[in-house]
Amino acid sequence: MPAPSSPATGEACSTGHHHGYITSKEAYLKRLRRIEGQARGLQRMVEDEKYCIDILTQVSAMKSALEAVALGLLNDHMAHCVAEAVASGGPEADAKLKEVSDAVARLVRS
Repeated sequence: MPAPSSPATGEACSTGHHHGYITSKEAYLKRLRRIEGQARGLQRMVEDEKYCIDILTQVSAMKSALEAVALGLLNDHMAHCVAEAVASGGPEADAKLKEVSDAVARLVRS
């Protein structure tokens, strides 16, 4: 799974180095694979006509797992890319702060 580009700049960080999550990449991939398995499990539960509340419980668990990944990525991004841009100052700092603010807003809306 390739590292996604920043939506605002299309680049990694201001120095062009790795994304903030790169040191935890394998852990993120492991968590995402687990979530993928949860999605397949949900499909099987519906196919097998399991009890609605049991399915909803698993949906909630999957949503929590995705939120944990999102918050980890957000934290890594702020600690690495945003902090680096703010330390450098200028318009890139403003852009990174807006980018992270927009990302938080999307997470809160979802």
